Amino acid sequence: MSTPLLRPHTKWPVALGFGIVGSLIVAIVVLAFLWPAKTTAAHNLPISISGPTAAVTALKDAIATQQPDAFDFVEVANRDAAVSQIKARETYGGIVLGDATTMPEVLTAPAGSAAATQILNGVAAQLQVQLTQRVAAAGGNPATAKVTVTPVVPLSASDPNGSGLAAASFPMAMGGMIGGALISLLVVGAIRRLVALAGFGVAVGLILALILDTWFGFLQGDFWINASAIALSILATSAFIVGCTSLLGTKGIAIGAVLTLFVGNPISSAAAPWQFLPEPWGAVGQFFVPGAASWLIRSLSYFPDANVAPQWWILLGWTAVGLILTLVGHFRAEAAMTVPAGTLEDPEREAANAHPA
Repeated sequence: MSTPLLRPHTKWPVALGFGIVGSLIVAIVVLAFLWPAKTTAAHNLPISISGPTAAVTALKDAIATQQPDAFDFVEVANRDAAVSQIKARETYGGIVLGDATTMPEVLTAPAGSAAATQILNGVAAQLQVQLTQRVAAAGGNPATAKVTVTPVVPLSASDPNGSGLAAASFPMAMGGMIGGALISLLVVGAIRRLVALAGFGVAVGLILALILDTWFGFLQGDFWINASAIALSILATSAFIVGCTSLLGTKGIAIGAVLTLFVGNPISSAAAPWQFLPEPWGAVGQFFVPGAASWLIRSLSYFPDANVAPQWWILLGWTAVGLILTLVGHFRAEAAMTVPAGTLEDPEREAANAHPA
């Protein structure tokens, strides 16, 4: 009876090295997710402002003294212009300063950002204190002085805090990664992978739209447009992973996962304005799939006047890159099959053997 061969013990330095490397990987993962929370701060928040020139200048100077660089004020002619900017997602809110006969008003968009709305509510409270003191000093009745806060774009009753829509961003990113990995590992053939991607995108778009829209009520607007946006968002991630795998072999899954989970997702600004991240990372995050998808889906639900063409094109671009990489990997694998053994580099042979066309 033969004795089974035992694997030799790992050398002590190697075992210690694996432990150190593992701890570094964990530290990088933690940093990737906590860095945005640590570095996020209220600055450069676009806010519409309207009113008498003297009053606007005085308020801007006062806020600049208390909170330098907190706001990026956009002066508009009147309240209607401020409301239009808010509905188009050009600004996160507005301040309409009154004259001698009208009271100030603060316009908010809770559906756009809970953090921005909280900041504007704080501004409204400061204006209320100043207004009360001014009316009292003039001998008037302070009870009649009131700063109105108007939610121009409120959240739905089924998601009053906006937490549901923000929480859906990470599972969607994970869903795209899982779909891309499964198709890469289980489906052989470039055309078959493309068909699998199309079927996966359509199915998951419909299923998630049914959950987020019909069941939970987190999404507003047209069901089919929402489903299309979700499908494209997840397809963009899964197609990119399939493309990387077709070109590079199984290591392509890791590359796609790192870009999505540890780069794109932390700087997606799904729960706070992208302006709050250190420059230029907030703007950069909007060109990755999680950032573009989050902005698109929220805009379709609550901001029908917003220009969402850039987000559609960004997601289409990631999808196109994935499809192109898949086809390049297909033709490269075909060429590799015709080359005599011993003439390929290791990555080329891995891609050809592990993922034949």
